[in-house]
Amino acid sequence: MIKTQKVRLYPNQTMKKILDDLCDYRRFCWNQGLALWNDMYDSSLILEDKKLKPSERKVRDELVANKEDWQYQLSARCLQLAISDLGKAWSNFFNKALPDWGKPKFKSKKAPRQGFKTDRAKIINGKLRLDKPLGIKTWYDISFKGAKALDGDLKVVSVYRENGKYWASLPFEVEITKKDKTSNKTAVDTNVGYFNYTEGKVNTLPNHLKKLYKRIKHYQRQLARKRVVNENKATKTNNYVKTRAKLQRDYRKVANIQHDIIYKFTTKLVSDYDKIVIEDLDVKKMQMTHVASKGLQRSLFGYFRQVLTYKASWYDKEVVLADKYYPSTQRCSECGYIKTGEDKVGLDGNRKHKTKHNEYICYECGAIMDRDENAVMNLLNLVA
Repeated sequence: MIKTQKVRLYPNQTMKKILDDLCDYRRFCWNQGLALWNDMYDSSLILEDKKLKPSERKVRDELVANKEDWQYQLSARCLQLAISDLGKAWSNFFNKALPDWGKPKFKSKKAPRQGFKTDRAKIINGKLRLDKPLGIKTWYDISFKGAKALDGDLKVVSVYRENGKYWASLPFEVEITKKDKTSNKTAVDTNVGYFNYTEGKVNTLPNHLKKLYKRIKHYQRQLARKRVVNENKATKTNNYVKTRAKLQRDYRKVANIQHDIIYKFTTKLVSDYDKIVIEDLDVKKMQMTHVASKGLQRSLFGYFRQVLTYKASWYDKEVVLADKYYPSTQRCSECGYIKTGEDKVGLDGNRKHKTKHNEYICYECGAIMDRDENAVMNLLNLVA
């Protein structure tokens, strides 16, 4: 299995300059490759010649053949891996079933996050050593913090710069120790701000995040005001850069807090249960309704499913997906009656029967229960 660890890099001034150059070079290779790919693709359509269609190999060979002298001072793997990722992005462009479907775009030097990849990095004496190009004499290993273990074979390393700080994702191919079988099963009902399961509730939007979101809102308004007043010149001012750095810092704090909650919760699930039932939610469609769309985005439904899925595959546990149209909220877990029409329970309860958001009252058998607990029991019935 591939297990990835994100670490903070602490390069010296020499390596900072090299990392910055590699970030710029990755962006240059991507944009050059995408421009060439677009030209080849347009030519094949205009001339109706399938032989002119672009491919990863054609674009890569063309860029390598036209390399300039300064490019030989930087890692050759940066270009190779950039075009490899571009090829994957183009193949995804022809698969509309993917959630982030779309045509590959050019990368901007103004983007707050810049990075590159290499498959020749090594861990030497607890430091990260990047591949040194020929002819370069001054080279240093890079210290880092945040790694729990450095066992296994190191794969393609992603290094990126964000808000003046440097980070690296270190993927190791390791052997995962399987967890003991428990013969237990559970179901997770995802809600805005919390997850419900058979043992209770897990809060994904704790109260101490409110202060961070309040600061984020304040910085966003400051940046918007600067753009209105100064227009295109706003992003070049020092105050704008400082405010944006503060905004990015708070976003990272929020992400770290929520990711920690989800990692701990998913680890508990795969440790205690062999079968876990979750809902197959169409989150993007739900956000388009504008009903609690911000809360849906902050609740990280998609990230929860992603983490739970790969952890279940690690430890040989089973994740069962309920159908998108399975009425877990409308169905009575006692008698099986399904509410329809005006009887349905919405985010604000039911206006016709004047019930609250967290109430479920069955109009067939008269059962009264908590709405979320009823949904959990309905999901659990799928593996009964």
